[in-house]
Amino acid sequence: MVRKTGTQRREDSLSRDRIIEASIELLDSSGEGGLTFRALSERLATGAGAIYWHVANKSDLLTAACDAVIARTITSCGVGERPAATIRALALGVFDAIDAHPWVGSALTQAPGQSPMVRILEPLGQQVRALGVPDDEQWAAVGTLLNYMLGVGGQNAANGQFGRARALDRTDFLDAVATAWSQLDAQEYPFTRSIAAALRSHDDRADFLAGIDLILRGITSPRR
Repeated sequence: MVRKTGTQRREDSLSRDRIIEASIELLDSSGEGGLTFRALSERLATGAGAIYWHVANKSDLLTAACDAVIARTITSCGVGERPAATIRALALGVFDAIDAHPWVGSALTQAPGQSPMVRILEPLGQQVRALGVPDDEQWAAVGTLLNYMLGVGGQNAANGQFGRARALDRTDFLDAVATAWSQLDAQEYPFTRSIAAALRSHDDRADFLAGIDLILRGITSPRR
């Protein structure tokens, strides 16, 4: 009869997937600063040594948690017959994922060459290629889409965190900013004054998709 060692028993009772899901919960509730092996050990009712059996360090854990979120996001988006529609779905999926998990944006930038980023890059690249973009222009097209998605998605998530931390009502906040803009000097800030009213009722997701559509029109426009 072969007896299991203590290390083997810990491995059997605690899976990597379970650790990752608990990490996502911690990150969602407490942010990146709240993800510690001590907090994770308490949540999982285990010792730090059992967790280290599955993950090397906090950076590895953060990347794995980010990868799990992005993998689910990409799978849920699916791939359609129309490349532009698929790109819009992928972009909106990433936008919503970062909005729901604000730490994901930062985690993606910390692991540019690892799986989470590649999961986004690959389907984007395939759809840009399907649009008929020449080989020498594909990197610029994909890079523009990717930077827009992560930049705007990250800023939107940061705005949400800012509002929640200060218990701000979105409607009241936008109304106050719009009122301030409408009172600017008409000769010095003519454009800002002109869009003040639109700021009050704008939709973040709709604005994001409008930007994606602008990029797609540029990508697919006739080339001279």
